Amino acid sequence: MEHNKPIVVSLGEILWDMLPSGKRAGGAPVNFTYHATKHGADGYSISAVGEDPFGDELAQAVQQTGIKSILQRNAYPTGRAEVALIDGIPEWTIVKNVAWDHITLTEELIELVQQADAICFGSLACRSQESHDTIIALLQHARRDSLRYYDINIRGDHYSKELIDEQLRLATVFKVNDEELVLLRTLFGLSGSDEEVCTWFMNTYDLDYLILTAGAEYSTIWSKNGEHSTINTPKVQVADTIGAGDSFSGAFTMGILQGASLRDAHKVAVNTAAFVCTNDGAWPAYPEQIEDYIGEQGL
Repeated sequence: MEHNKPIVVSLGEILWDMLPSGKRAGGAPVNFTYHATKHGADGYSISAVGEDPFGDELAQAVQQTGIKSILQRNAYPTGRAEVALIDGIPEWTIVKNVAWDHITLTEELIELVQQADAICFGSLACRSQESHDTIIALLQHARRDSLRYYDINIRGDHYSKELIDEQLRLATVFKVNDEELVLLRTLFGLSGSDEEVCTWFMNTYDLDYLILTAGAEYSTIWSKNGEHSTINTPKVQVADTIGAGDSFSGAFTMGILQGASLRDAHKVAVNTAAFVCTNDGAWPAYPEQIEDYIGEQGL
């Protein structure tokens, strides 16, 4: 491991997004790792793929990006999601009982997580008992000072109040979008302004940061020390929005790990997401100097 770089690990789904234009490698956790790596992380993806040609291809695709990974192989089919793009916005149908629903706990995974400076996880990969138990156990092995980034990333009916509560208790950062916040209001019986609801989550779960994204409109980040930052989303020519939120998360996490101020980490996250939206898919090739691109956005 490259100890001069922050070690960033993601836990959860990896799959083929079956787009109208063909299949693309993806999954929110591995997308996060891709972008964290592009911003200077020693990035690892923990997941599972099948013992099938799709699994071979997916493992090769991950390796070619420069992402490091521990991809377990098992007898279940490699994950895939049927994706329909409606005005550039993806709608997902995620196949059940696939390889990443069966991630098993091993000493190798525990050792990696114990070294991690940041760990990203979400709700989807916990839809099966086996992967749920592995992910929760790994989070319990994380260092106390690690940044534990919970991107709730609600898909379909793969969530519950009990799961969200359990995962929030293991998180230091919570990312939620405006549509998910509406759902959480109902689940947790909350009323008041968005800021009041977000403050409730901050206080109840003793979070260091809470991130609220509102698509093409704005994003706001609150921190434990009372700071907050709101930035309007840059207007760009959108190719598709696949992976934009994950790129925001990877960039913000690296900003914080590298000592940036809340505002500066937020700016880099917003501009990285805007850059991803101008490209097809979640893993675009970065400019030679992403800092130059980000600087040109002029936020």
